[in-house]
Amino acid sequence: MVLDACVLMSGIVRRLMLRLAEAGAFQPVWSERIGDEWRRNAARIWQIDPQRLADKWADMQRRFPLADCGDAQGFEQGLKYSDAKDWHVIATARAAQGAGAEKVAILTWNLKDFNRSELRRMGLRALDPDRYLSERWQQDATQLALACEMIAQDAAALGGTPQPLREALRRERLYRLQALAAPA
Repeated sequence: MVLDACVLMSGIVRRLMLRLAEAGAFQPVWSERIGDEWRRNAARIWQIDPQRLADKWADMQRRFPLADCGDAQGFEQGLKYSDAKDWHVIATARAAQGAGAEKVAILTWNLKDFNRSELRRMGLRALDPDRYLSERWQQDATQLALACEMIAQDAAALGGTPQPLREALRRERLYRLQALAAPA
């Protein structure tokens, strides 16, 4: 599953997704370009030291050595209906397919930038983190519940105030998951 830079932006969602990947829920996929976009935007928006982000990226690369598809620019050829600024994300998914990955999906908050028909013709799909996580809950609620238990610690590690799970999921726009993992 390709993790778009917008998904990596949230420290909470990023940590949750990587925790699930470590547990074997999926194989994360990215490219250096996705990593550059994430580091550049996180440094600008969250005012995080670029070296700290570079270290975090290096740690992600070390933890998931098969995730980086390398230069996927050649896979942009033929794309025309999705937003050109996100062709590199689709190209990363196509590179993963070319490397033998089955059922490659793109995890993004920017669904409007990805033409569903174009993706479908390539055997790809795009979905937002909330939809993926709610689908994952149906497959293995225990695994996801265990991963969610760490969210309060993640918030503290990121310098935030730990919140009840229900509030944290709402803040991260994970409404479906909130209804499943922390019902009112």
